[in-house]
Amino acid sequence: MSTTAIPPTADDLTLVLLTVEEAARRLRIGRTTCYALIRSGELESIPVGRLRRVPADAPAAYVARRRIAQQAA
Repeated sequence: MSTTAIPPTADDLTLVLLTVEEAARRLRIGRTTCYALIRSGELESIPVGRLRRVPADAPAAYVARRRIAQQAA
């Protein structure tokens, strides 16, 4: 009996950490733009060894902050 693991996708809500590419897909932006948001501190990320990961709730938090800022303007 063989079981084949299905790799997680950016839409998998059970993920705790996302790759930058997965976070970019959730935000529907490019990878370069996602890295720019990380560099500027607008999108939370953490280092894991030599890798950069985005907490799964960070894209939604970023959008919420942007919506609040938009409404205040």
